[in-house]
Amino acid sequence: MSNKMESLETSAYREVMMSDPPPATTPFLDAQRDFVFDQIWSRPGLSRRNRRWVTLTCVGAADSLQPIDDHVWAALSSGDITVDEMLEFVLHFAVYNGWPKASHLEGVVRRAWAKMEIAAGRKGTITPPANSTLGLDDWDERIARGTQEFVDVNLINAPEPETPYIHAGILNFVFGHVWQRPGLSRRDRRFITVASVAVCDSETPLNAHTGSALESGDITKAEMDEVVLQLAAYSGFAKAQALHAVAEAAWSRINN
Repeated sequence: MSNKMESLETSAYREVMMSDPPPATTPFLDAQRDFVFDQIWSRPGLSRRNRRWVTLTCVGAADSLQPIDDHVWAALSSGDITVDEMLEFVLHFAVYNGWPKASHLEGVVRRAWAKMEIAAGRKGTITPPANSTLGLDDWDERIARGTQEFVDVNLINAPEPETPYIHAGILNFVFGHVWQRPGLSRRDRRFITVASVAVCDSETPLNAHTGSALESGDITKAEMDEVVLQLAAYSGFAKAQALHAVAEAAWSRINN
């Protein structure tokens, strides 16, 4: 390999991870640098910020300790994602991947941010979130608002609130609160959610969220194709194949 080619590949890794790549002493490390960073992360079809959402979801869901540390650090230190956005991501991630995984992820975010702040000569504290206008005391109003948000996000009728899961969980909390929080855009939440339901092998949510992301235009078909490839790198080609099949079927349905 020429020195020029090696330099380009090192640059691609450094721009994403904010550190120098490890020496390519094994086939895995060689492919990680040459394929994952030089060929996938460098593709123009999806912003680096949105590739970070997909990647953070994948490594968080996989309980991959070192990759979680590395990608949280890179996302924050690059400035691609602010600490407030990252903490909001943790809450959204918790809804679709579980609270124990999110608990670990939040700890990583807090430690990484403190380290950066202390290195910069600041206190390293996290500012508590501002009071939200989403905390309605009226239960019926929360359910009504959650029902409308469910429709707006999923582009289908909301289920009847007949069980604790749907009533208190889906309509009251997930759509009555989380999807409406101002810390992330709906488009940001789309990338996180599509990646989440894909890595969790969740057939019904995978069909619903992939289809609605495309039908709403929040994620374009070209961007969804890049999400599939990014997911393949961090969660495996089998899960990416399932997402690809669902996206293709949804796109065909939307255009027919």
